[in-house]
Parts: sequence; C-alpha cells; structure tokens
Amino acid sequence: MLSGSVRRSGIALTERQKIAWLRLIRSDNVGPATFRDLINHFGTAEAALDALPELSRRGGSDRSVRIATADDAERELEMAHRFGAVFVGIGEPDYPPALREIDGAPPLLAMKGNLKVAARLSLGVVGSRNASVSGAKFAAMIARDAGAAGYVITSGLARGIDTAAHRASLHTGTIAALAGGLDRPYPPENVGLLQEIVSGEGLCISEMPFGWEPRARDFPRRNRLIAGVSLGVAVVEAANRSGSLITSRYAADFGRLVFAVPGSPLDPRCHGTNDLLKQGAIVTTSPADVVEALAPLSRDDLFTRSSSNLDVKEPAVETTQPTPRAPDDSDRSLIVEALGPTPVDIDDVIRHTGLSASAVHLVLLELDLAGQLCRHGANLVSLVPVD
Repeated sequence: MLSGSVRRSGIALTERQKIAWLRLIRSDNVGPATFRDLINHFGTAEAALDALPELSRRGGSDRSVRIATADDAERELEMAHRFGAVFVGIGEPDYPPALREIDGAPPLLAMKGNLKVAARLSLGVVGSRNASVSGAKFAAMIARDAGAAGYVITSGLARGIDTAAHRASLHTGTIAALAGGLDRPYPPENVGLLQEIVSGEGLCISEMPFGWEPRARDFPRRNRLIAGVSLGVAVVEAANRSGSLITSRYAADFGRLVFAVPGSPLDPRCHGTNDLLKQGAIVTTSPADVVEALAPLSRDDLFTRSSSNLDVKEPAVETTQPTPRAPDDSDRSLIVEALGPTPVDIDDVIRHTGLSASAVHLVLLELDLAGQLCRHGANLVSLVPVD
C-alpha cells in the first residue's frame, strides 16, 4: 500500500488575492492559459484586471469587455461558504498536485469534502453510462483494489461505470469531477451518491461557477479534470466518440498511463476500448494489471518537480511589475499576419517575426480578449475563422 500523500507545497492566497483571481477568471474571454499569461505580464491579478479594457480594445474588440466585479466575486465566495465549499488556488497546498502540472490548469478550483484526498495519488476510472453488469462489476473491482493499494479513485459522477467506481471507493477515497457548479450536480439521481462522497472519504471538484447548469460542451472540461488529477486512467466499456475516449486522450497528452479493458467486438460499448488497445493502451484484464503498472510511478515527489510555469502557480510571486511596453501597430501587424486558421506554435511566431516573446504574448492576449484567438493547448494558437 502507498505510504501516503504526495508532498504538499505552496502558499495560501490572501482574501484580497482570491477575490482578484476569481474576478479575473470569471471575466470575458479569460481562460486558464490567458489567466497565466496575464499574471506573467502584469505581476498581479489586480494589475491584469486594470489592463483588460485596453488590451481588448487593441485586439480589435468593438465592445467593452465584461469584467467580473468585486461584488460578483464576493457573492460567489459567500455561496461557496454557505454550501460548505472553498476555492483553492493553483499555488495553494490543497490544490491537486498532479493537476497543477498540466498545461492550462484551472487557476481556481471549487472543492467540497475531505481536502486531504486531493494530495493523494489518483487513478481515474471512466466508461459507458449504459454499462453492462459485467462492465460495472469490473470497474468496481478495479476501484476497490486500487483503493486498497492507496490510490484515490477519480471519476465524473455519471451513470454506469462512474457510479460503480465511486461506490466501490467510498471508504478508501474518491473524487467526483463535475461539469457544472458544485451546487448543480448531474445526473440528478446521483445527488445522494455525491452527498455520500463529500460527507465521507471523498471530495468533489469543479472549475465552473456556482449556479452553472452543465451543458454538453462543459463535459470535456470535466473529462480534462479527471485526466489531470490522475496518475493514470482506466477505461471500462467506451463506445466510439464517447466522453471516456476524450478523457483517455487528455490522459495521453498529459503523459499519464491509459488502461483499457478489452471487450467483445460485437458490443458497441467496447469498440472504443478495443481501439485504445490498438493504439497502445495497457491491456487490463485484472485489477492487478493497473496496480502493478502504477507502482513504479508512485512516489511522494512525483509532482513536485520544478516547472517553467511556477511564476503563476505560486501566489507568493505576485509582485508589482512595470507594465510591459505595448507593441506598436507595425509589431501587431507582423504578428497577425503570421497567424491564420491553422494552429501554429507560439515559439514559431516569435522566431518568424523576430519580435520579443513579451511583445508576441501581449498581442496574443489582446486578440484573445477581443475574441479573435483560439488556443489549442500544447502552445498552439490560431485566429478565429471568419464566417
């Protein structure tokens, strides 16, 4: 069995910082990657908030960018408090260490339950909502044995495989990642299960605002959380083009292990898992296959390596910095001309234009805040296609 939690590190945000961070991430066109770049450029969330209107204007927006107010942020913090939840920043000790390492990790997570669970190494278990009896039974076996070995089980609270995995790990530790706000769990029939999770050895997490009803396009973000929190992801029964395959792709992108349970070629619920095996996923025919593959990676310093993004991940480094020189119109034209509808690496844009990294990132921020830039992960960006 594992010795315990991943080594915790970080410094707590002040109340003022937390309000500023929440305002920034809740403002228009500010996602996790944009949040990181804004802090890197301006030093603090408060300075970045002051810069948003001008950045958006320079990016070509024809309307004022909506900036979340201090009242908005304080109201959401109060909602979290009444709900028994907290917001945890990416540089704080209770933030999941594995999630902190991924590209574009959420700056703030809403969390409710046993926060100590977040510091432990986790296995994601996902699969079909309309699971077979044998599929649900096998998912429970994986969750039970991995839990007994010391791993927290992370899943998405969905019907079928997710439900089986959560129930099998209620007493050893489980994390439910939600697509909506913590106060808007889905599906409704699992509200009771969620209460069991947060009142025992479990935790629920979300990057979405309180009151947010989950929509179809929100579930890939939930799947990304599952993969980001986990050391590996086990897929049990997944049809082609299913959400579970999205989770497995994220896991592979993050350098995590992907396990797949083989199934009958005649069962559509197994087509996705069988394809994962063709692509190199670890063949999983017993829970021991998972536990044995995870064992060599399971050490308490696994997610405490140095990172090039620690300047945004550690709140203590927020310092007042001089505002960088705004690129002039000729610089801006060079950068825009280097972009198009096809994703390109930001480093290639810097080399192609011969401009400083600071200038390129600032223009990309302008375009992003004006709604004219798409971010694709892995440092890739493109212009929003023109209709």
